[in-house]
Amino acid sequence: MISNLNVLDMTLLVWLGSLGAGLLGALTGLGGGVVLVPMLTLLFGVDIRYAIGASLVSVIATSSGAAAAYVKEGFTNIRVGMLLEVATTVGALAGASLGSVLSGAVVAVILGVTLVYSAYLSTRPQHAVSQDAPPDALACSLKLNGCYPAAEGWRAYNVYCVPGGFGVMFVAGTLSGLLGIGSGAVKVLAMDTIMRIPFKVSTTTSNFMIGVTAAASAGVYLNRGYIDPGLALPVMLGVLIGSVAGTRVLARARTRTLRVLFGVVIFFLGIQMIYKGLAGGI
Repeated sequence: MISNLNVLDMTLLVWLGSLGAGLLGALTGLGGGVVLVPMLTLLFGVDIRYAIGASLVSVIATSSGAAAAYVKEGFTNIRVGMLLEVATTVGALAGASLGSVLSGAVVAVILGVTLVYSAYLSTRPQHAVSQDAPPDALACSLKLNGCYPAAEGWRAYNVYCVPGGFGVMFVAGTLSGLLGIGSGAVKVLAMDTIMRIPFKVSTTTSNFMIGVTAAASAGVYLNRGYIDPGLALPVMLGVLIGSVAGTRVLARARTRTLRVLFGVVIFFLGIQMIYKGLAGGI
């Protein structure tokens, strides 16, 4: 834990850490909150509920910065995002309400488990999505199928298993409201694995969605006084700059090495959060 720093130095360090979190979050689609909450809690000694409040504000900034660029480039499936946001928003309100009932130690353990699982998702190999099956009738009726830019030109894809993805998105929203992490890992899992959407489209659509999800739960935390402007402002600015930089790298860079490094970091953060929660250090 960093101590004996004046306000200016602390603000600068928080901003630098948030910038890195925003960069990694935009590149992986997991959201900067998976780094921010444990960083603020473990490194800077911030109460976990204030860390979650600041993270939710930063998640809104991440979505604002990254989503606009991805939509412009044609990666984001806006219709899928708008449909699934219904489930994530309801879940976010439920999660934020649940956060007021659970103790900080319990929230820390849940966050730690989520981080470890996010690390697994981040480091596992990404396989090409099969599009051999006939188009899904429900997805066609909702006009969810789309296309995205690839090296050889625009590539079309179909969306499958809409009800399954919708259900998992409720869980993602609940985790976002409870933990303030954006729950990009679960969102990407739902779209990439269940709905069989290409990975880059899943990642960018996740970034598009997390702002709305976070805004729903941020209002609950603001009403309870858990959003400190002095903490949230440098976090938000750092994440916003980092997320915009990440969008410029994602479209032309292979991010496998970065994803592995990111997974290793958040795995150890997750283990530390579980240990602190169980040992009563939070």
